[in-house]
Amino acid sequence: MTDRRPPALDGAAAASRGGTRRPPLSRSRHTARERMLAGGFLAPAVLLVTLFLLAPFVWTVHRSFFSDSRTTPFSWFDNYALFASDPALFRSIQNTLMWVVGTVVLPFVLGLAIACLTNSGRLSRLARLCVVLPYALSGSAVAVVWNFMLTTDGAVNQILTALGLDSLAQGWLLTWPGNTVVMILANAWQATGVAVILFLVGLQSIPPETLEAGALDGAGNWQQFRHIVLPQLRPVSIIVIGMSLVNGLKSFDLIWVLTQGGPGRATETLAVSMYNETFLEMRPGAGAAIAVVLTVIVLAASWLYLRRQLDVKGV
Repeated sequence: MTDRRPPALDGAAAASRGGTRRPPLSRSRHTARERMLAGGFLAPAVLLVTLFLLAPFVWTVHRSFFSDSRTTPFSWFDNYALFASDPALFRSIQNTLMWVVGTVVLPFVLGLAIACLTNSGRLSRLARLCVVLPYALSGSAVAVVWNFMLTTDGAVNQILTALGLDSLAQGWLLTWPGNTVVMILANAWQATGVAVILFLVGLQSIPPETLEAGALDGAGNWQQFRHIVLPQLRPVSIIVIGMSLVNGLKSFDLIWVLTQGGPGRATETLAVSMYNETFLEMRPGAGAAIAVVLTVIVLAASWLYLRRQLDVKGV
């Protein structure tokens, strides 16, 4: 008869197995140590964000509830009521909306079109360089260039006069809404460069096998672009539109160098109105209220757009 008892575990093996189990208390200490270490690495960044972003914003919100009068310093919502009573601020809101639409649509459409046209070809690198080069300039430099072109005796009117189109020559920066439109075009001339770069990165990351499969299935160029290229450019499109949206809402330098918000206050956006009220009119309470409203609009627009796009992607 054979012995059918299970073989006894080796003492050393059993000891080694038992030794690999970590007590719950030791494991919790190890997790707490890791969290403290991660918190130590994050602490400098959190401190900098608090000092330079959160603390100034809290102070701005606090200042917006105080007037600039010494007799009645606490004014509740009087500074915010200026949006309904001040015609200059109402025009500023109109201009801001125009800037948002123009700075989102033009760079997106032009950037996508130029990226598709210059994605391949002998002269594609030179064409991309010409389009991207203005993005390397500052907003003030771009404003100086366009001021040379758009003044009454500037390059645009001189070219129109030389071509016999004197009737089209005008003061491009003197009448609303034409002055706002030409400044939006000047901004698009600069902002299209970054959109071209991002779209080129997206186009070059598309697998060529997908386009070949579409061509074998009989899809034409437009069908391939609509059903194959555009869906794969969605992540890049989110970045381009998000950046353009924020830049359009906070546009300042180009407007200030070209018109300083004039003539009168006809071309002011909310960012320019905030500067004008705070530093020129010496009304920091009203300027703080405009800053708070502008910040809320930027955050809300960015959050709504990104939330919608991420929900579409299923993230």
